[in-house]
Amino acid sequence: MSVNWESGAPLDALESEFLPLAAGNTDHLPLVRVWYGFMTARVMIALAILGLQAALFFLGSAVPVWLLLFCAAYFVSTVFVRVLTTPDQATNTRSLFWVWTVGVDALAIAVLQVAQTGNINFAPLLGMPVLLASLLGSRNMALGTAAGMTLLTLLEAWWLGSQSGGDQTARFAQSGLTGLGYFAAAFVVNQLAARLVREQQRALRGVLTARLQTHVNELVMETLTDGVVVVDTTGLMRAVNPAARQMLGADKPGPRQSEYLGQRTAWQPLQALARQTFADETAQAADVSIVYPGKSPRRIRVRTRLTLSHEVRAESLCVMFMHDLREIEARLRTEKMAAMGRMSAAVAHEIRNPLAAISQANALLDEDLSDPHHKQLTEMVRHNAQRLAKIVDEVLGIARVQHAGVQRTSPIQVRLDEAVVTICRDWVQQDPAQRKLQWTMGTLGLPVDFDPDHLQRVLVNLLDNAQRYVSHQEGSIQVQTQLSNYRQSILRVWSDGAPMEQAVEQHLFEPFFTSESRSSGLGLYICRELCERHRAVIGYQRATRNLANREVTGNEFYVNFRPPKPSAVTGDLFEPLLP
Repeated sequence: MSVNWESGAPLDALESEFLPLAAGNTDHLPLVRVWYGFMTARVMIALAILGLQAALFFLGSAVPVWLLLFCAAYFVSTVFVRVLTTPDQATNTRSLFWVWTVGVDALAIAVLQVAQTGNINFAPLLGMPVLLASLLGSRNMALGTAAGMTLLTLLEAWWLGSQSGGDQTARFAQSGLTGLGYFAAAFVVNQLAARLVREQQRALRGVLTARLQTHVNELVMETLTDGVVVVDTTGLMRAVNPAARQMLGADKPGPRQSEYLGQRTAWQPLQALARQTFADETAQAADVSIVYPGKSPRRIRVRTRLTLSHEVRAESLCVMFMHDLREIEARLRTEKMAAMGRMSAAVAHEIRNPLAAISQANALLDEDLSDPHHKQLTEMVRHNAQRLAKIVDEVLGIARVQHAGVQRTSPIQVRLDEAVVTICRDWVQQDPAQRKLQWTMGTLGLPVDFDPDHLQRVLVNLLDNAQRYVSHQEGSIQVQTQLSNYRQSILRVWSDGAPMEQAVEQHLFEPFFTSESRSSGLGLYICRELCERHRAVIGYQRATRNLANREVTGNEFYVNFRPPKPSAVTGDLFEPLLP
């Protein structure tokens, strides 16, 4: 069941009230509640008449048995109509509904008036069919029912006059005035009912439009990348979109749970900003930090807007728009570095030509030299020229400005286990006291298509990242190589650090996105670029490893290498994998 946000009224109740309107029957529609009220009133009046006639019968009055049975039949017919008919049947003027209501009522009242048991006047009950037709039927139905009831009163006056004799002018005049009142009541009540139906139609259209607008607003809020929070004066969060929940680190509450800005310490800066907005009645803007124990603070830029209303009792709401400052800064850095990348690529192209000239001149000079000391100098020039050429190539590769016509050279192969062990030992020797590393090799000496220098850069980067967040106990960082069932080599770097935030994980390999102010955010991006260059895949996941005889869940980066060509390995290496 959906609830009207302003009034709290269930919308399903409104829909049941306006169901005939929504179905398309818009002419002379019955009001559902009025219909049920009239049908119930008919049952109660029939029951009262039956009880009255039964009481007179048992008290010894001259009540014929047929009249008592007639009253019982009338009561049964009212119950039948109340139970088995529906409001939409009143929309058809030719429906049997009117026979079973107006016709039966007129017949029953006429018979009771003729019988006149106990000298009781039942003529006023003729007004009930008139009101029924006026409220639930068309104008013609209302005026026709009034004419029928007027005719019955005139027939009653004629019948009574024929029985008693004398001047019947007064009796006919009274009957005529009663009929005139029936016509007036039928016309006025029908007009009021028609107006009420029109108001209900407008109300239904307004409700449906509001619900449609609400659904559109919810859809827009859910798809926004910026956070949106709607808060009232008490701090109750009326609406929170998924992006805001992610920024606030809040889970979705239960169906009957309420969220307040003051219920968490980390949200206190937002609560203070909302109070200031309500107090000053002006928009506010500030950079706040959401800090949870054991997690890095999340910096958010918040802008507030107040929904003021000119009505005295109208409620004001504070709408808070939130932007993750890390994403904003990352976008700015990306735009700046994109321009710098284009400039760097242009500079790299310009460096290539003089660098090639230097290398060629050095080679020619080396041919004419015989002194070992001079040979050593030319060798130093050659080595540094090659180093500069490699740096230029990497700048061009990361900037993605290499010409499409440049063809790949044949891939360089390296034995993964040997290279990983060498890199791990060199990395540990740089700081043996702080770097607690374990490694397990399992690719059986198979080679992979990967440049050794690039592999060193990727692995060292992953180890450096893991070192920042580990517990520094023995085995807190574990490196593993293994073969998958599809003979694919996999490198895994696991650490026992705390889990990453979802926002950080989503942008993990994007350039310049970092959770630390001192980091450039390029390390994992370069790792991804180098892996993609060698057709490898790098990824992140939470994984469990054995640490100090217990299972510990930590962060794991993995690299899936491209399977080597069959000519690069021997069949004996694959035999352990065969079933």
